[in-house]
Amino acid sequence: MDAIQKIALPIVGIVAVAAVTFYAVSFNEIREKSLKDYEDKENDGAFQSSLSSRARRARKKS
Repeated sequence: MDAIQKIALPIVGIVAVAAVTFYAVSFNEIREKSLKDYEDKENDGAFQSSLSSRARRARKKS
C-alpha cells in the first residue's frame, strides 16, 4: 500500500496543478476579452488607423 501512495501522490499533485493552471488561463482570457469589448464600446466601433508610437505610449500610460 505504501508503494501505491508514493506513486499516486505525485500524480494527484500534477493533476491539481494542471487544473489550477487551466482555470487561471481561462480566467485571464475572459478578462482580456471583456476589456477588449469595453474598449470597443468606448470607441463606438469607429475604426482608427494605425496610431503613432507617441499616441500608443500616451494611451498606455493613461
